[in-house]
Amino acid sequence: MKTKVTSSLGFQFIMVLIAIPGSSQTPATSPQHPMTFFVTSSTTGTGNLGGLEGADRICQNLAASVGAGNHIWHAYLSTQSLPFNGNGVEPRVPGVNARDRIGTGPWYNQKGVLIATSVEDLHGDIERDSNNIKANTALTEKGVAVKALGAAANAPGYPHDILTGSDSHGRAFSVPGIIDTTCNNWTADDTAHRTVVGHADRNGGTNTSWNSAHPTKDCTNAGFIEYGGAGLFYCFAIN
Repeated sequence: MKTKVTSSLGFQFIMVLIAIPGSSQTPATSPQHPMTFFVTSSTTGTGNLGGLEGADRICQNLAASVGAGNHIWHAYLSTQSLPFNGNGVEPRVPGVNARDRIGTGPWYNQKGVLIATSVEDLHGDIERDSNNIKANTALTEKGVAVKALGAAANAPGYPHDILTGSDSHGRAFSVPGIIDTTCNNWTADDTAHRTVVGHADRNGGTNTSWNSAHPTKDCTNAGFIEYGGAGLFYCFAIN
């Protein structure tokens, strides 16, 4: 009889444990993917970023400011070949493609939302517009959405224009010495140079490209603002 009572009490104790909120029966939640992509919240505001090294440094510092400095960060920017040596064949310094300097992916924004699984997915090599860069996913390192065209943005411009200097496939334009598309390889803050920008919100006119929508007026802060930008650019973790 004593054995039966002990067994009964043990059964009741187990049932009480099961009924307690937060017990081992509660399903575990999956951890959020760490941030490996963001739009800069601030830059120099001009086309002079200190070259690619300076732009990468901006990415690294902004990432570190929110605890993501354990990754190596690169700016999504292309550069053009510098003038030819005179033989018409070999450039002194070859251009760099933005797509070749950002790692292999996948990339997630500050909220853990998938942006693209690979370089090919990001650029739509297989399926166009297959990436997830748009108004509510193109977040800064602080998790703030880039202000979209038509939104109540910081007057007088709407900073949805994102510096890239790239064509739609993430490559540098091959017109060195003829048409500048990279603010003199990210060293110019003047009205003599221009660059190419994308639309972070996929909005604006007939071109909704995230990385190659239109050229800027020039490479000054005022010129960026007039056309709808603030000198922001994309940052990707390469590891």
